[in-house]
Amino acid sequence: MRIFVDADACPKVIKDILFRAAIRTETKVILIANKRLEIPRSPFITMHQVAAGFDVADNEIVLQVTPGDLVVTADIPLADLVIQKGGLALNPRGRLYTKTNIKQYLTTRNIMTELRDSGIITGGPDAIKQRDQHEFANQLDRLITKWGVLSRNTRNK
Repeated sequence: MRIFVDADACPKVIKDILFRAAIRTETKVILIANKRLEIPRSPFITMHQVAAGFDVADNEIVLQVTPGDLVVTADIPLADLVIQKGGLALNPRGRLYTKTNIKQYLTTRNIMTELRDSGIITGGPDAIKQRDQHEFANQLDRLITKWGVLSRNTRNK
């Protein structure tokens, strides 16, 4: 399992949780962004800078992701593409996107975009709260643990 991070918009506090998890569990974390980001020195954490432009980072993530990889993103259309490729997608608030719920999230996103575009709703989502951070960290730990157990079982066969 590799963890790709849609890093341009990922909150720093979430990246810090990912960095600690990568080092603690020896899980590969790859940040994809169109600007250079500071990352800790670790063989498990890498930064891949892409050119600036609409969806360039998203396209790179979709290109690299393989079944079983995890992508951390708040971008619901990107999450949908990841799921179609057999990957997992986790929102920075700890919401796991799945085959069974992604279409509902896409529909809600599209409605909210229309409401924002028409001026009925202004602004975006609330800032990440401590509860969101805990939910993200817990969901991430569950996924890494599940992957580790599956990986060990596969190796032992």
